[in-house]
Order: sequence, then structure tokens, then C-alpha cells
Amino acid sequence: MSRPAAIIKLTDEEERTLKQYLRAGTTEQRLVERARVVLLASQGLSTGQIAETLHTRAARVSKWRQRFAKERLAGLGDAFRSGKPRRYDEATERRILTQLDEPPPTGYATWTGTLLAEALGDVTDDQVWRVLRVHGISLRRRRS
Repeated sequence: MSRPAAIIKLTDEEERTLKQYLRAGTTEQRLVERARVVLLASQGLSTGQIAETLHTRAARVSKWRQRFAKERLAGLGDAFRSGKPRRYDEATERRILTQLDEPPPTGYATWTGTLLAEALGDVTDDQVWRVLRVHGISLRRRRS
């Protein structure tokens, strides 16, 4: 047996905000769809009717209806996603910056991103360039 649909009662402020989402041309479409779900639910439509009206799945309507009932407007945003774990940490960043203080290998006047990566061994040259960019370091302007 399915769980009963959350009953949505909007405050004037919430209704105004949701309608503003619909009218603004710069609002993300996924937020617009979520606002439509909530507005239709507040009018007393069932989950199936809303899904049919918006040409979407009933599970999607149910999800946003439940999230709005629990968290109100804050529930319409995207949930946090952890993403891929970091490969390099602050210690690697310090190693890159410390290596810059050392003289470059014999035969070279200045460090390059590739030389730094080779000297460190376990760091890619792309990561070296990311760290240098964050710190605003230009290897061309550095002199030994």
C-alpha cells in the first residue's frame, strides 16, 4: 500500500516565492518544475494528476512533495553530493611550493611545471599548474 500524499498548505510568502520562480526567466528549469509540483499540490491535486499535467513520473512528484512538506522552500534545492575524493591534499601543495625554493636541476635556469612534477615523482604536471595558478605564481617571471 502506498503512503498517503503529503498535504501542502502554503503561506503567502511561500506562494509568492514559488510564483516568482515560475515567472523569472533565469530560474533553473528543475527548480521551476519543483515549484510547479508544489503549487499544484497546494491546490489539492493528487500525485497522479500532477504527474500527468507536468508530463513526468509520479515518483518525481512524490519526492518533491515529500521534501517540501519536510523542509519547506529549502527542500526544493539540490541535495549535497560528495563527489570524487580529493587525490591531492594540502601536504602535496606545500611540497610543490617548497620544491620551487630549491634550485632547478642541472642544465635548467628555471623550473617548469613538467620539471616540478618529475622532481616530485607522484604529482602530475596538471596538479602543479593548478597549485601555481591558485597562488598566482608565474614560472616565467621567476629567476634562480
